[in-house]
Amino acid sequence: MTDLYQTQRAMRNMRRAAMQRGVIAILDIGTTKIACLVLRFDGPALTDSDQVGPMAGQSAFRVIGAATTRSRGVRFGEIAQMNETEKAIRTVAQAAQKMANVRVDHVIACFSGADPRSYGLAGDLDLEDSVVTEQDIARVMAACEAPDIGDGRDVLHAQPVNFAIDHRTGLGDPRGQIGNRLACDMHLLSVDGAVVQNLLYCIKRCDLELAGIASSAYVSGVSSLVEDEQELGAACIDMGGGTTGISIFMKKHMIYADSVRMGGDHITSDISKGLQVPLAVAERIKTMNGGVYATGMDDREMIDIRGDSGDWEKDRRQVSRTELIGIMRPRVEEILEETRARLDAAGFESLPSQQIVLTGGGSQIPGLDGLAARILGQRVRLGRPLRVQGLPQATTGPAFSSAVGLCLFAAHPQDEWWDFDIPSDRYAAKPMRKVMKWFKDNW
Repeated sequence: MTDLYQTQRAMRNMRRAAMQRGVIAILDIGTTKIACLVLRFDGPALTDSDQVGPMAGQSAFRVIGAATTRSRGVRFGEIAQMNETEKAIRTVAQAAQKMANVRVDHVIACFSGADPRSYGLAGDLDLEDSVVTEQDIARVMAACEAPDIGDGRDVLHAQPVNFAIDHRTGLGDPRGQIGNRLACDMHLLSVDGAVVQNLLYCIKRCDLELAGIASSAYVSGVSSLVEDEQELGAACIDMGGGTTGISIFMKKHMIYADSVRMGGDHITSDISKGLQVPLAVAERIKTMNGGVYATGMDDREMIDIRGDSGDWEKDRRQVSRTELIGIMRPRVEEILEETRARLDAAGFESLPSQQIVLTGGGSQIPGLDGLAARILGQRVRLGRPLRVQGLPQATTGPAFSSAVGLCLFAAHPQDEWWDFDIPSDRYAAKPMRKVMKWFKDNW
């Protein structure tokens, strides 16, 4: 745990250096596509963006370069073939730099998968002086019960989500306030350490310096949930190609994250097997004709397979849209049922607002919001990422939620454990606490 603490701290310092130079790249490494955006920062709002508290609004940045490429060597959001992934990252980074006409050395990356697990931590202490200082915040965070996250796992995010002074709770930034006792609630997200190490190594092989890493589920929520949803409580379901990311936000902070190892690629694979067509043809049919609700009209709507196997009879087949929907719907239902189980385990129904926002490339299947409302709960909407300045039209859809969220994360990262000078002897392993139980007890 100490190693990653030092790595994260070094990355934060790199990010600050890159911000001073004015350009940084963001890299969204997905199972289906890898996207790279080059950001140019300008304006005085950049130097004071490292304060404890909710993520601020859009910083003074604009996108000056953008590129995407088909992802290679990535399965379930994790690197499976190093050489293939390295080539894809090089391709997309060079194309984005060429468009921006600037060389970029530092990147901030996000990824899904890696078996994320959430923990709620709490700590408190008596203040030495009646005014809360930076050192007091470091001390109270060090006093939080560190869970035993298990061997081979690393901490990806460790964010203070609530402070309390004496009996006043719900404080975003207690610095400078007066009281006798300071308490802190933290959310810690751990992931499979080998996945993170592979990512670090792959980006290093591409001659790039990593200035930060984030969970795709987290940054998708940052870009797709509107301010009220982040404040009152909402879940963001990011349906990607290989995984479906789940993040729950409350009081403008992520308080839970998880992922389901299924996504849009599994639906494509089902179509490929069911209709006996190549994956590329299955993807086209899914995109052009897919759906989850069949009507009487769909029996009569025929879809041309238009394959290229060389067998004329097989390539000129037609299937009804009803047949296609019959293949797609069971898998979509399975993904949503699995998501529902994760939300139930987190205690999502105890939040004051139970808004659910669907985003990611897989969320574009017609009728998905209606089916999701039936399986997940009544309040479901489709989410698109916030508009950021200079973003090309092609990259404004739900498939780019995590890429846009990563831009906002780069501009305004929330404070994390490693931003404070916490003594390294404080990493004692203590029993974990159930996330939502902690949330209800403390807030």
